[in-house]
This record gives sequence, structure tokens and C-alpha cells, in this order.
Amino acid sequence: MATSAEPISVAVIGAGMAGRSHAAGYRNVNTVFGAGLPPVRLAAIADANVGLGEDAARRYGYEKVLPSWEAVVEDPTIDAVSIVVGNALHRPIAEALVAAGKHVLCEKPLAGSLEDARAMAELERTADVVTAVGYTFRRSPAIAAIRDHVRRGELGDLTLFSGRYWCDYAADPNGPLSWRFKGGPGSGALGDIGAHVIDAAEYVAGPIASVSGAALSTQIPKRRLPLGAVVGHNAAPVSDEFGEVENEDTASFTARFESGLVGTFSVSRTAFGLPNGLSFDVLGLRGRAAFDQHRPAEYVFDDAQPEARTRGARQIIAGPQLPYFAGGVPMEAPGVGASNADNFTYQARAFLDQVAGVADPLPACATFADALRTMEIIQAVVDSSRNGGALIPVPPAA
Repeated sequence: MATSAEPISVAVIGAGMAGRSHAAGYRNVNTVFGAGLPPVRLAAIADANVGLGEDAARRYGYEKVLPSWEAVVEDPTIDAVSIVVGNALHRPIAEALVAAGKHVLCEKPLAGSLEDARAMAELERTADVVTAVGYTFRRSPAIAAIRDHVRRGELGDLTLFSGRYWCDYAADPNGPLSWRFKGGPGSGALGDIGAHVIDAAEYVAGPIASVSGAALSTQIPKRRLPLGAVVGHNAAPVSDEFGEVENEDTASFTARFESGLVGTFSVSRTAFGLPNGLSFDVLGLRGRAAFDQHRPAEYVFDDAQPEARTRGARQIIAGPQLPYFAGGVPMEAPGVGASNADNFTYQARAFLDQVAGVADPLPACATFADALRTMEIIQAVVDSSRNGGALIPVPPAA
């Protein structure tokens, strides 16, 4: 494990959209919050698409590009690694990195299958390194503030959680068939974006006990085969040949939390006009709060104020009074904004705080066990949909 006297050497496996967010996050970790984190060496970007890797390394100041994840495993100078590639590769890469004594931050969902996710959670239980999962919305100042309202009882007893993650990255029928459209029910919109809103729900409102009323659907059952590599959600040249879409474009379900709270959820990757629409409302007997990722530097709050004439929803602008903001942005003033890129920086800092054993760290990252739980909920949703919307229990939270 790295100590305060030596740099932490980091690498990112995957140079696409999310991989670049991890790369930028590591670059910025020593610009935020307090002292105590050792210097960070930006060692390598690894990608089979070497040209893509070279561009990411140039943009974010990494020393070299490696052509494979195996090359990262074999490099003894690398201490900590982000895995940001197709879900089916998460388990073999994580197992090899842990065996090599490297700390691992894995993107969500944890794995390509529930079996692989369980193996990774067991790996974490016996690992002598830090293992973590990239639930970046936990680092949103607004979402963290809403969680604080709930924990302090300021909304009263909760009565409803309604969560949505609506995106349009797959709304174009001429978009290329990529790995995101393979893998069977639960690995589509549910695994890709539903994992985030499920985790956000449990982060804010507590564990989910069961799901019911689930329905999965696919609006575009066939997509054109790409003529080359597909990067992230980007368009790419396509052929006249079609391949089958194996997973869902949309999903909806209801949930019962362990507290008795009722939740409603919907996710879609074909929601026209919504580029990144994670949003939720949490309501209680004495107040409510709402968040919308399209307006990430604010949230809506309404509580039972004693003066009737001042009651009503109000817009809370992100500023130093919210978690992560003080010390986390160059201009610490309300109204200067917050972004998804900031969330990745805070996540990277929290991960490296854990790696370095910083005395006063940020809240720890989600674990492999946390991400396994999300996948168990996703599997319960799939089982409910296969059984006419039946109620399916979720394994109890540890």
C-alpha cells in the first residue's frame, strides 16, 4: 500500500467516455479538499484502441498508453487502477489486478452477470487491497444534502420515493449495435443507468426489501452492425446488416423499502430529448426534496415552515453549505455551478484517500458488496417481469 512518503501511481483501463472521466478525476484529486494525499503519478491509459488511448493520455497528462489491460496488471509500478470497460470484462480484470496487489475502482454495474458479481464480492472479502465501485451520484453535493435532510428527520416519516433515469442515447434506430445491447434482460437500461437510480434510492432512503409490478420492453429490437469501433454512446458508421438487441430499452417497477416506504422507478435509454435525466422526488409527512441531474447545481426543498405565508417549494443553490462544495471547487461561492466531472474528482479523491490511509478522508466509496446488492435488485426486477409483475423479495442488506 502506498504511504504518505511516496506517490500513488494510477492507471485507467478504458479510454472511452467514462474512462476519460476517471482519468480527469485522478488528475484533479490534489486540487481539492485538504492536504494529506500523496502526489499522484498519472502512469497509464490502457485501451485496445491505441489511438483512442493516445488521445486520452494527451488530454489528461498520462505518461504512456498500454495496448491491453494485461499490460497494466504486469506493470509493477502501478498502484491503483480504474476498470472502465464492458461489463463482462470486469471480473477477470479485477481478479488479475487484486492478485497483482493493485487497488481497484470498478465502474458500475459490478459485472456482466450475477454469478460474476458474487465472485467479485467474495474476492473483495478476502482482498488485501482497496476495492470500490463508481457510483458517482453519491458525490453530488445536492444528492448528499438531500440524504442529510432525510437522516436528520427533516422530511418526517417518508411516504414515497419516485426515481427516474431517462436518457436518449439509444433513441436513434440507426445507432450502431454495441456491447451495451448484448447480455440478456437486466443488462440493458436497467444495468446501465438503472443501477445508478437504484443506488441513489438506497443511499437516500434506505434498503429495498422487495420489488413488484416490473415490466421490461425493447422499442428497437434490431440495430445495424457497426463498421468499426463504437466509443461510448457515440454514433458510428454502420453497415446494412442488422443484429438482435438482447436486452431492454425501458423498464419500470415498484419497490417496498425495509422501512415500509413505497418507491416507483422507471428507466429508459430511448427517452427522446433527455440526454442524462436522472431525477427523483422523496416525500415525507413534513417535507419533500427533489433532484434533477439536468440542473445539478441545485435541488428543490419544501418543509413545514411555521409561517403559512412563507411555505412552499424553494430552490436551494449549491454552495459551501452543501457536502463536497467547500474545498471542492476553485471558486467557493453559491451559483458557480457543479458538474458530473466534479463528482468523478470527488470519487477519485475518496478512493485514493482509502488507498493512502488519509487521516481525515472523504466518505468511503461504495464497495463490491454494495454493487452486488444493486445487481440482486436488478435480478429481482427481471424475475418480477418474467412472472407477470409478481412480488419478488430482495436479499436483506448486510
